[in-house]
Amino acid sequence: MPTIHPTALVDPAAELADDVEVGAYSVIGAKVRIAASTIVGPHVVIEGPTRIGEGNHIFQFASVGADPQDMKYRGEATRLEIGDRNTIRECVTIHRGTVQDQGITRIGSDNLFMSCTHVAHDCIVGSHCVLANHASLAGHVHLADWVILGGFSGVHQFVQVGAHAFIANNAAVTLDVPPYVMAVGQPAAAHSVNSEGIKRRGFGPEQVRNIRAAFRLLYRSGLKLSEASERLTALAEEQPELRALAEFLPRATRGIVR
Repeated sequence: MPTIHPTALVDPAAELADDVEVGAYSVIGAKVRIAASTIVGPHVVIEGPTRIGEGNHIFQFASVGADPQDMKYRGEATRLEIGDRNTIRECVTIHRGTVQDQGITRIGSDNLFMSCTHVAHDCIVGSHCVLANHASLAGHVHLADWVILGGFSGVHQFVQVGAHAFIANNAAVTLDVPPYVMAVGQPAAAHSVNSEGIKRRGFGPEQVRNIRAAFRLLYRSGLKLSEASERLTALAEEQPELRALAEFLPRATRGIVR
């Protein structure tokens, strides 16, 4: 049986794995499913429909699966899905989707949401991402894997951020951020390659050189975006680390940070 503190309120319709722990004064609503080895701390509120995977740790005062903050929301049965081994710290807010999109907010696995971060409706967050304190995602934002958002940074609705990108603290991101790019400023602009980040993830010296050369091609060559995209697509045939960049650019819908 789950370990549920006597002061916690768990709806009889909620489904909790046998080894789930629920702390004091937490509230878990109907249509919530929580898989094995997940810890829900004290004073947490989880509303449904929400599905939470294995090995997550949700700290005190977090609000998970609440109605979207969208004026168009009319009580539709939208969802939140969270993967495995995520850490959701104090006062984090993660909202369900809306029918104006796919009706779902989706979080991958092995992410760290530091205190007071916010994930709005219809966001898609990959795996191995870090959102530092007070970072916020507006609705419909997509983060690929291994993205880092610095403290107090904000991402505009419908923005896409590519894999291994780094958003500096206090940055205001209003355009799409390609993979590997470090974005800085208000509004955020492309500063450099997230070299230290990709080195820590096992990218070798040649791969890092290739990514830096691709950054110069995209931002320093004077080529039009379409021309740079074509060249990067060709280079990616021999340099697989550039595929993420080459595939991202044609999908960018808001224009990329410059």
